Amino acid sequence: MKHKLCQSCGMPLSRKEDIATNADQSKNEEYCIYCFKDGSFTSDCTMNEMIEKCLSYLNEFNKDSDVEYTREEALKNMQDFFPKLKRWS
Repeated sequence: MKHKLCQSCGMPLSRKEDIATNADQSKNEEYCIYCFKDGSFTSDCTMNEMIEKCLSYLNEFNKDSDVEYTREEALKNMQDFFPKLKRWS
């Protein structure tokens, strides 16, 4: 089964507690709780600002991953991937 990804930051939505909420508190399975809460985005930012925010978690990602990316590799991958996400398309 393919994991759903947050359509703002690309975070895997594999745990129920990571799923965002709509204004009526129903689940919004397109976004994570860090990007979308109670029916609206948690921050008003550009795609490039979101990429920079995500890059700040690169060391944590690398620690928990089989692949270790340099900042430059991660930046390039995000610049290619983020425009495909719903929020940025």
